[in-house]
Amino acid sequence: MIKTLIIEDEEYIRKGLISMIEMLDKGLTIIGECASVQEAITVSKACKPDLVFLDINLADGNAFEFLEKTSQLAHRVIFTTAYEKYALQALKQGAIDYILKPVDLDELETAIDKALVSLSRKNTPETNPKQWNDDKDKLVLRLQDSLQIIDLKTLMFCKSDKGYTTFYLANGKSFVASKSLKDYEGQLPSATFVRTHQSYCVNLNYIDKYDKNGYVILRNGEAIPVSSRKKESFVALLLKAGIH
Repeated sequence: MIKTLIIEDEEYIRKGLISMIEMLDKGLTIIGECASVQEAITVSKACKPDLVFLDINLADGNAFEFLEKTSQLAHRVIFTTAYEKYALQALKQGAIDYILKPVDLDELETAIDKALVSLSRKNTPETNPKQWNDDKDKLVLRLQDSLQIIDLKTLMFCKSDKGYTTFYLANGKSFVASKSLKDYEGQLPSATFVRTHQSYCVNLNYIDKYDKNGYVILRNGEAIPVSSRKKESFVALLLKAGIH
């Protein structure tokens, strides 16, 4: 059970978000709904949620006041907001994801999957930190006639198309797997790989520059689109990572 707290000052948005979470059926249990910073602080300290969905502007303050007052708690945070301008600040606070309203169901599912991966790592004891694949540096693809092991350090980007995902490596090789990108995203380290578009996920280490026309240019010249919904949070992430 993933104890989940909804912090949002608009009741109809809270109810809509809860309906979407229940529809996705990811094992999240809603333990409370809060409309204000003070209420959210009280509930969080009493119930210690695993996951918090957090709006920026609340009835008596903003999300960052809540985070400051609950910094000793170990919850994961997914921002749900109508404001793009806070993306960098949210990422600096260690947010799992930053979703713009109106909340898209696919984006919500992606964010929840990231949170579940993060929570599972927190709860899994490290009996042997050097064991193969413990640090998620490999990915195993089930291809049509084999199992292909990919070193994630060499994976430049992934492209999804009609239920298939192609993995492009730095050595020029590519592999096609018969699953959607959404099925693999949770297995990719969120600190390194970022979803720029519904069909693309990119390794930050291979980015050469961001084109203001809305494309990421990789070191090999490949141009990867950045969707308008993800542009603000993506640029904030690049600035945080020191990529200009």
